Amino acid sequence: MKTIVDTIVATRDINLEQLKAIIAAPEGDDTAYLYACARVACDQVYGKQVFMRGLIEISNHCKNDCLYCGIRRSQTGVRRYRLTPDEILQCCQTGYELGFRTFVVQGGEDGWFTDEVVCNIVSAIRSRFADCAITLSLGERSRESYRLMREAGADRYLLRHETASADHYRSLHPAEMSFDNRIRCLRDLRELGYQTGCGFMVGSPGQTAETLLEDLQFIRRFEPQMVGIGPFIPASGTPFEHHKAGSVELTLRLLAIIRLLQPTVLLPSTTALGTMHPRGRERGILAGANVVMPNLSPKAHRKDYSLYDNKLCTGDEAAECRVCLDRRIRTTGCQLVVDRGDFAG
Repeated sequence: MKTIVDTIVATRDINLEQLKAIIAAPEGDDTAYLYACARVACDQVYGKQVFMRGLIEISNHCKNDCLYCGIRRSQTGVRRYRLTPDEILQCCQTGYELGFRTFVVQGGEDGWFTDEVVCNIVSAIRSRFADCAITLSLGERSRESYRLMREAGADRYLLRHETASADHYRSLHPAEMSFDNRIRCLRDLRELGYQTGCGFMVGSPGQTAETLLEDLQFIRRFEPQMVGIGPFIPASGTPFEHHKAGSVELTLRLLAIIRLLQPTVLLPSTTALGTMHPRGRERGILAGANVVMPNLSPKAHRKDYSLYDNKLCTGDEAAECRVCLDRRIRTTGCQLVVDRGDFAG
């Protein structure tokens, strides 16, 4: 497999045969070599820096009914909430005092957060925390909506493409959602000047090596500034609640491949990895990731934003335990930094 890894490094490309070989390889020297090459590629661009993003989950109301999601529209037993603008600003204040210089404002597709409301929130964050980056992750919106939020001061936008296969996309979403519209959103975001992030779940129902290759090739062509991937974790009460969870090992291999395909990408080691394995986020860093996103949301609502079961939402995931997280990251040979953590491409 070392020859395959060296070829990917040299060409920044991958084919189906190479991907299948990496997927099938047993854990050992070959996978260690893959991870080491990815870590070197990251170090050459960003050094040993790991960037913190303060995640603020502003609402678990959502108009969509995605088949995998624990806050989908038809999900019962969810304690719904939405933060007020003042509560959001207080989360930012808390994060700023803890050293965060990027805020990620994330939520379900909640109609209460109109363009006017979101733009006012973004403007207030920009005014009060001028040296910070503002990332939004609020789902599919119109091009005009994205334009207004960009003009209000938003820097980045995260929108997972979920899968680059139109057929696979249809199997994960209700009929009213469109693969073409998801891709339209991502293109609009890039054209409007956002640092744009896409991504997918590893091990989602119906995923194959072929669909994974489509994802990797989409990332190569689209050249996003950020890519977020994590293992699929079933959510109780959804149509996929009994589906097998995604693999931590496959997620790590794909993180490394993405780093080799696009060395300058900002690549989170996700909460889902930390949920699936006690050292999941550290292993993600060792496989080439360079971003972590502790939770700045009010403690009373952290468990309410449950996209999947047993979500990590206390302890090291909580932003208040930054010292603990810093200690854990240092075990990888990297260090958390107080920095906006801008894309270096």
